[in-house]
Amino acid sequence: MSASRHLRPGLFFLWAGLSVALALTPSRAGNPTSRPLTPEIRQAVNRGVELEQSRKWGDAIMHYEKSCRQFPDCGELEYGMRRSKVHLSVDRRYSDRSFERNLLVRSRSEAMSLFEDIYRRTQSQYVEPVTLTSFVAHGTESLYQALDEPRFLARHVPEDRRERAEVVRNTLRRPGDYWNRRVADFEDARRFVDDVATLCQRELAVPPTAVWLEYVFGGCHALDDYSGLLTPGRYTDLMSNIHGNFVGLGVEIKAEPGQGMFLVNVLPGSPAAEGGLLKGEFITAIDGTDVTELNTDEAANLLQGEAGSKVRLEVQRGKSADRRNLVLARRPVEIQSIPVAQIVDRPSGVGYIQLTTFQDSTARELDQALARLDQQGMQSLILDVRGNPGGLLSAAVEVLDRFLAEGTLVQIRGPRQNETFTAKQPGTWTLPVVLLIDGDSASASEIVAGAFKDHRRGTIVGRRSFGKWSVQTIFQAKQQCGLRVTTAKFYSPRGQNLAKVGLRPDIEVPEPPADRQSLRSATEVDVEGDEDLQQALRLLRNDLAAR
Repeated sequence: MSASRHLRPGLFFLWAGLSVALALTPSRAGNPTSRPLTPEIRQAVNRGVELEQSRKWGDAIMHYEKSCRQFPDCGELEYGMRRSKVHLSVDRRYSDRSFERNLLVRSRSEAMSLFEDIYRRTQSQYVEPVTLTSFVAHGTESLYQALDEPRFLARHVPEDRRERAEVVRNTLRRPGDYWNRRVADFEDARRFVDDVATLCQRELAVPPTAVWLEYVFGGCHALDDYSGLLTPGRYTDLMSNIHGNFVGLGVEIKAEPGQGMFLVNVLPGSPAAEGGLLKGEFITAIDGTDVTELNTDEAANLLQGEAGSKVRLEVQRGKSADRRNLVLARRPVEIQSIPVAQIVDRPSGVGYIQLTTFQDSTARELDQALARLDQQGMQSLILDVRGNPGGLLSAAVEVLDRFLAEGTLVQIRGPRQNETFTAKQPGTWTLPVVLLIDGDSASASEIVAGAFKDHRRGTIVGRRSFGKWSVQTIFQAKQQCGLRVTTAKFYSPRGQNLAKVGLRPDIEVPEPPADRQSLRSATEVDVEGDEDLQQALRLLRNDLAAR
């Protein structure tokens, strides 16, 4: 059975992170009703618009998210966030080589087939019903925003026609005719999108395939923040993360305009780590190309290459004017689920395990780390899932099974998924444990935290978790794409679902100040300067003294 023609059974997956899928009203796309604007809200709206005008979509999204929490039910802020997410989605697609090489080259009929395939899959698998009207409406909105996106225009619209783009956008905004048009059935949807494609081809010379693809990717915006269609490249990257291996340098980067690619993380044992790169540094040039004004995806394209090929980097440390050059060879990199496992207080026998993701190798790595620390005299443990965005449901269950001897670990509930996972007594560790969490501990990390909380299996220290309590299933779709769909929600052993709320720790520690000047290797632990760790150590030392 060819993977390019059929969807395959999915993989249960829990992961949070920067997402470009949108949570809109169930059946409509467009500007929602808004509460009266106070001066404070107007200031927040104006700041968001400034960021949008500068096309700093990531910064705009973070601003709107923060403002929406501060001023809930403000339609202008909500629509600004949605608008920014659509623009970022378009911008990222048109910076993605796999989108250009695998999808834009498809015929009109192939793009149409992909649209039908993805909609029918979401209709059958998504945790809540999605109407065809909603799916199409979000596609129209995506095309509307794409026609104001420089990368889309540069790729598809000749310069002498670009002044007509605003006329076409105004046409798409006509309520009922195009904007939020009601769709009777799939044949009606096909005719409508074909009419839009004809309009764009006639007025702007936009290829019909490009229009259909906006309806495919944009239609998925009708789902929640954690669902969406993945380009072939992003699907491959996701599966590499799940399986814990890829070919590359072993760095996680984030664009900082004017400064370059900020090194968010450097994987231990990777070419980057062996070459001396540190978290907190900036890559300013790649093979002679200045990257200080590129976005993350453009720089990532330059870093990619075949195993054995070499890349020349220019690197700057912090705000120092000094820059150095180095040449690294790309090779297969194993992603470690547990990059750090060490004794952090030898007299008290306190072990420390940093768990950064839940993947295929997590249970094996955890068993090895626990055995190694036990041989070194471990009497108690700090398990750190701060910054852990999640991963495989099965891996989270396996981690919990190492620390809980009996009872429910997690409950999964959905239209087609209902399952309760329970502990198995053999192999259970009974030593005292402190669990560290923060606002970036999400999904599978929250499964672990929820079970620890309900079973009172140690103390939870840090800050309120992210609040993603849902299960996604990953399907391989046509044209080498991947489809990530929320298929169920998960509940703690006592039946709690803390979506959009997050789990509150037993002991809250204030958010530490951001220190971007700190340069550290991936395996370096700042025991003295980490207040969460210090609080955990105090708890475990007191527990040891009370025995």
